[in-house]
Amino acid sequence: MTATSWAWLVLLFPLLGSIVIGLGFKVLPAKVAGAIGTLSIGLAFACGIGALLCLLGEDPEARHHASSLWDYASVAGLDIKLGVYVDPLSVFMVLVVTGVSTLIHLYSYGYMQSDKGYHRFFSYLNFFVFSMLLLVLAGNFVLLIVGWAFVGFASYALISFWYRRETATRAGMKAFVINVVGDVGLTLAAFLIFRELGTFDYGPAFEKAPEVFTTNEWTITAICLLLLVGAFAKSAQLPFHTWLPDAMEGPTPVSSLIHAATMVTAGVYLIARTHVFFELAPTAADISAFVGLATLLIAGTIALVMTDLKRAIAYSTMSQIGYMIMGVSIGAYSAGLFHLMTHAFFKALLFMAAGSIIAGMANNQNIDKMSGFGKAMRFTSIAFLCGALALAAFPGTSGFFSKDEILAYAEARGGMYVIFTVLGYVGALITAVYTFRLVFRVLPGVPCKEAQELIDSGHVAHEEPRNPATGELEDTDVGFPGATHHVAEGSWPMKAAMGVLSVLALIGGLIQIPGVDDVLSKWLDPVFENSPLAAIHPSLSTDWIGLGIGGALSILGIWLAHFLYVQQPTTPAYLIEKLRPLYTLFVNKWYFDELIDLLIVRPALAIGRFANRVFERVVVDGLVTGTEGTVRSAGGVVRAVQNGFVRSYALLLVAGFAGLALYFLISSS
Repeated sequence: MTATSWAWLVLLFPLLGSIVIGLGFKVLPAKVAGAIGTLSIGLAFACGIGALLCLLGEDPEARHHASSLWDYASVAGLDIKLGVYVDPLSVFMVLVVTGVSTLIHLYSYGYMQSDKGYHRFFSYLNFFVFSMLLLVLAGNFVLLIVGWAFVGFASYALISFWYRRETATRAGMKAFVINVVGDVGLTLAAFLIFRELGTFDYGPAFEKAPEVFTTNEWTITAICLLLLVGAFAKSAQLPFHTWLPDAMEGPTPVSSLIHAATMVTAGVYLIARTHVFFELAPTAADISAFVGLATLLIAGTIALVMTDLKRAIAYSTMSQIGYMIMGVSIGAYSAGLFHLMTHAFFKALLFMAAGSIIAGMANNQNIDKMSGFGKAMRFTSIAFLCGALALAAFPGTSGFFSKDEILAYAEARGGMYVIFTVLGYVGALITAVYTFRLVFRVLPGVPCKEAQELIDSGHVAHEEPRNPATGELEDTDVGFPGATHHVAEGSWPMKAAMGVLSVLALIGGLIQIPGVDDVLSKWLDPVFENSPLAAIHPSLSTDWIGLGIGGALSILGIWLAHFLYVQQPTTPAYLIEKLRPLYTLFVNKWYFDELIDLLIVRPALAIGRFANRVFERVVVDGLVTGTEGTVRSAGGVVRAVQNGFVRSYALLLVAGFAGLALYFLISSS
């Protein structure tokens, strides 16, 4: 089989899984539906490995293939094919997406078993993965837009999964609307690409671009800025980030799926895929890099004060995506994608462990009420610690190698790009502090009553189901998740998924050790072979000095968190009081929601009310009413004439001819 044949199968299995589960929900037992959903993604991962092996058997220069099933549209110079593009970048993304998604499906198999919407959940989950795979395998910008839109819809369905919970439906709609803004930007960029280059296909477009555009020409800059609108909306970068924390209203596996290897990484993939355009528009690339840096720092400061466990991890995702966006925007393509992979491992793991802890807390997500889970849930606690160490870039873990590679590249590029190195290390310190703030608040200490119940009897605590965001009572059909709560300690599918990710979070970075191996860089080289930026490489000494600085900052951040929350637990309250304005800014999420409401939502509503009250009611209704009166009067005249007498019709006919004759006589005189 060819690499493209494997790619079509990668798309087929998740789509079939979604359809079979969706249509067979009345006859399929719940566990069968879960098994089908998990197996379909596992088979897609196996097919991704098949595509990988095919490409490995070819010369690096030949590792790019396009294949189409049929022409979607072919008219007046427009040639759109339903086609895939298989190269090292798309295969890399396929393996990360399907590999991590398989483990998330396996986790969901145990975690969601008591939920009434079990079949619906797995059908949605499979469709989401299919949409993401369509996005990364698309062979042209039209199919990319289709996959992009499908991912937006699927995320809406999953975030709003508990649709009788108002906060969930609001969060899903918010995510959908913001992503539609991104869709508009991406669509306009595609139209400009076709207008200037005459094609939607990747290969011809990237070949023609250097011949058609000059550096920083306004058209290519506009194209890249529009692409960034799509990338920032999907990857939750400033100022389009506000949907991401609210997406925590979905079930925990959804948080793990959206925030790990799939939806939020789409923007990173888009910039890497269209790097030819961004190198022709360095102004747009620099804007992207600074937005990524700002997101990295701002999201990190919010995570420092967030008390909702899942939302704190969500802001961490925003911050880490900022690293990736920064990396691929300054030219550190392999480094940015390397961090994408390692982040998928440890962030999926952190959400899984958080879900297990939250279930053990009877669905309470407030870290102020958690403690002692290190004794109550040993396996979950070890997994949480593995993910935390990788996120904090502790020496030797996967995040340690991937994060520093981006910062080392920025230093090697020199000039103003050194600022990304300096502030990137500041972000690394903040990351270590907020990550181990969660660890030291949740795992050690005197067990809370829910943890003590697990220690004493092994029984998972149950309370009246309440909305975690509002505290409102709910029925178990929209509970969190369902009537009973499953924790990793008592569910082998959850434990298996978390165990694999724990190992990957710790050792996944060993494929890219400076001076030892560069497996990922070599694999991705054919994608970026013509890029002058990709040819920049930090020296070995720079790499290891950077790793030393990063490791020291990680240890310092962990020590600071231990000092603040274990050794001197009264210090945070003192600092909050002393730094009240700063704390207020952070806890209110830098007031982005309020600013967007003031500058965009309220003016839009005001315009809508004005249009309804003035234009719609006065102009449109008046015009229609006036037209209606005119038509009614004319109709009355016509009805009066239509009396059925032939002599009347003859008289009208004669009068008409007479009128015509008079007209011609007057015209000729």
